Amino acid sequence: MLPIITEEMSSEIFTEAFQDVQAWRKNMVQYLKEENPEVNTAILEVAKHDENIDLKAVALGAYLSYRLIELAAENDSMAIEV
Repeated sequence: MLPIITEEMSSEIFTEAFQDVQAWRKNMVQYLKEENPEVNTAILEVAKHDENIDLKAVALGAYLSYRLIELAAENDSMAIEV
């Protein structure tokens, strides 16, 4: 089961990402290459299959989703430890 993503978490990640979308996306590429290269490869492969899809938009949505799930999972594990 996936962790619950709260409105506060969404606001936190959106604020972080939308300060400088291009820089944030580039940082996420590097982060995922190290942290979870299979996910990064999957994100890039999706956009390659259709020339009409905007690779940057696909990547941004996927990276936002990844960060939201990651943050929610961290909060869940912190709640379990308490």
